[in-house]
Amino acid sequence: MRLTWMIGGAQGTGIDTSATIFGNAIASAGYYVFGNREYYSNIKGRHSYFTLTISDKRVKSNTQKVDILVSFDAETIFHHFTDVTSYLIYNKSVENVKLDSIQAMEEETKDRIRRSLRIDSQEVTVYSVLKVAQEKGVKLIPVNYEEITKKIADEFKLPLSVVERVKNTIGIAVSYKLLGLEQEILIKASDRTFKQELFRKLNARAIEEGSSLTDSVYNLRTLKTNSERYWLDGNTAVAIGKIYGGLRFQSYYPITPASDESTFIEAHQEVLMIDPKTGDKIKGIVVVVQAEDEISAVNMAIGAALAGVRSATATSGPGFSLMVEGLGWAGMNEVPVVITYYIRGGPSTGLPTRTGQSDLLFPMFAGHGEFPKIIIASGDHAEAFRDAIWALNLAERYQTPVIHLVEKTLANSYSTIPREELKLEELKADRGKIVYKADPTYRRFMLTSDGISTRAPLGGALMYYTGDEHNEMGHISEDPENRLFMYEKRMKKLETADREIPEESRVKVFGDTDSKNVIVTWGFAGSVLEDVINEGGIDALILQLRMFSPFPTKLVSNMLSDKEKIIGVEGNYLAQASKLITMFTGIKPTNYILKWNGRPFLKDELESALRQTIKEDVKKVVLNGGA
Repeated sequence: MRLTWMIGGAQGTGIDTSATIFGNAIASAGYYVFGNREYYSNIKGRHSYFTLTISDKRVKSNTQKVDILVSFDAETIFHHFTDVTSYLIYNKSVENVKLDSIQAMEEETKDRIRRSLRIDSQEVTVYSVLKVAQEKGVKLIPVNYEEITKKIADEFKLPLSVVERVKNTIGIAVSYKLLGLEQEILIKASDRTFKQELFRKLNARAIEEGSSLTDSVYNLRTLKTNSERYWLDGNTAVAIGKIYGGLRFQSYYPITPASDESTFIEAHQEVLMIDPKTGDKIKGIVVVVQAEDEISAVNMAIGAALAGVRSATATSGPGFSLMVEGLGWAGMNEVPVVITYYIRGGPSTGLPTRTGQSDLLFPMFAGHGEFPKIIIASGDHAEAFRDAIWALNLAERYQTPVIHLVEKTLANSYSTIPREELKLEELKADRGKIVYKADPTYRRFMLTSDGISTRAPLGGALMYYTGDEHNEMGHISEDPENRLFMYEKRMKKLETADREIPEESRVKVFGDTDSKNVIVTWGFAGSVLEDVINEGGIDALILQLRMFSPFPTKLVSNMLSDKEKIIGVEGNYLAQASKLITMFTGIKPTNYILKWNGRPFLKDELESALRQTIKEDVKKVVLNGGA
């Protein structure tokens, strides 16, 4: 069972809150949920929408086609009427609104709608596009939101302005009734959201009114769950992973979509920690600092790491651009710092609230000169949680910067995660070669066979740090032989990491291992492909790359060597991961499915493209799904 539900409206009018209440109710009824939030880069007024996929099995993606659309304004209907397949809930008062009258909508979007309808712009109204949807079999459910809201306001003897927001609850109640689930579950989800008793009562009354407007159609029933589940967005999953993994310092400068991670950590900064000397549980705190810019943020994180605590920062493309000089300093001085890099649409400010996978080659080669860095990429929420801990372990074990890639879609999407996927019992801290007090012979950059020296925090031994080349003590040295040895020492860390980190942990493999078709991908696209493979019957083996540096060369080479079709699936123009595969293995993909319009991969569009690619051997398919 798989249903797609969408709610849309103007930003700042409670769309996200409504979707969260609805999603919590569905999850409480025992169903798996995957939800994605899409919004414009302004504070209030522009079109925002939230898509939820509901299933009785684990689900990790959305589709272009929507079974139920809940709308409040005319703009939402214009944006999404072609995607609705079953039910469209709309505000009856907007039927006569013309397309040309919507000032917030971009002219390019209006032109696209006119072309699709082949109707003169003066004739395009909400009523006309509703008729188009109805002719395609969509059932319309008009709702007089204003009348119901006024009725509730009069009952409670409150000004209409106080009760205005309950119209969102009316909309979700109508759609919830279509599903057939118990009304009480939705009321409880609403109660958990609002702290004041008045607003709980107002929304409960709105749920009653909305539920009375339609009948149950899908007849879903509450499911029993056998294990604990979590309902998390990607930012929160990373934040909790960092806290669980022993983070003690986080710096940031506000930037979309990275900021939510740091604000969550700050709100939950009081933690129980293990005393590294005694092993006892003690109360601790995660220090969170909002810096004046990204340069300061990365340098603060580096300073905290030198002081001996687990340290990280979080940013997006424009911010990472500013961090690169600090990244090089950390590489030269073997500092174990983590940078969580949230990928959004670039270059420059680009699409600040939209997704993409265009920032892969940049962190791979960021910084002048050569120095080791470890690059990992998460594909779903459970991976994001575990990878946040993995990144902290890798940074300290190999004493090098670790860049953790998380796409905007993953950051701003929500998922129901079974506890067993987190594998908490397997998670342990690895602090590497750390000592808290060193003897007088201590050399911070001592040459070793594996390239990794014993690390002592500031104050634990005599040491020197500089941006210049240095000797084993840290003193500046331009001697050619010393340069040879120290350079080799640093680069040897990647060889050590490559030898120690199992390649099986650097690649996620699923699908048909005997197939002659193999799909290579990374990040969130891997989650969408997992749904496609599980539900669509595509004949292919999937290789989702989880670590790019050090690259799993042997495993990838072996798995690609005897395949007839190698299909690169990526959210960028250049097929950047495919280029890295060719760079490290000499093997080039035969076909590509690419997307760079700022919207996430959707299950139905990707499944269609894969069937076309495999059957017809189309060399390149460019996807453009999403509103």
